[in-house]
Amino acid sequence: MIRLYDYWRSSAAYRVRIALHLKGAAFETVPVNILPGADEQLTDQYRAVNPQMRVPAIEVGGQVAGQSLAIIEWIDETMPGPALLPKDPWQRLQARAFADVIACDIHPLNNLSPLAVLRRDFGADEAAIKHWYQDWILRGFAALESMASELAARPFLFGDTPGLAEIVLIPQVANARRFETDLSAFPRLVALDEMCRALEPFKRAAPENQQKN
Repeated sequence: MIRLYDYWRSSAAYRVRIALHLKGAAFETVPVNILPGADEQLTDQYRAVNPQMRVPAIEVGGQVAGQSLAIIEWIDETMPGPALLPKDPWQRLQARAFADVIACDIHPLNNLSPLAVLRRDFGADEAAIKHWYQDWILRGFAALESMASELAARPFLFGDTPGLAEIVLIPQVANARRFETDLSAFPRLVALDEMCRALEPFKRAAPENQQKN
């Protein structure tokens, strides 16, 4: 049995849920409330599970690993079902690069920890936080829109089925909308989001369909 340590609105955990559902995998969810004031990820109990004290983490056979992209590649390597990465080495590089724009450039700057530092150490109010959040999304999405537009026309970015690129994109689009970001400059990304959210694995993984803790 796979055990996923999860928070319903964590975009990194959202990615892993999508990958598991695309593979048709059975898993158990262990909710970890990471909201300020709850901070369950900072408890000694959770630190013993994941020393990084973040979600998601995945437990299989008593072994635990964190980091959503590493988990997703493990899921792809070990589980039957549709491939999440292209077979062609260059396209695999492109798919990873697309995902990393979000996972390495946008998301870390907009995560709860840096936002808390902006509020606590630099006196940022909610208007400033929103501006910060939107700015990094707009920069990253401009690059992603260009990358997506250069790929050959097909239903999804790297083939007939969604993969790593879409798995990472759709949670970030949800974050962008939550912070009221204008996405009109990114028609390809918006179209991908619409197509993916109509699919059952993406519906099942969506934050609104998770246990709220």
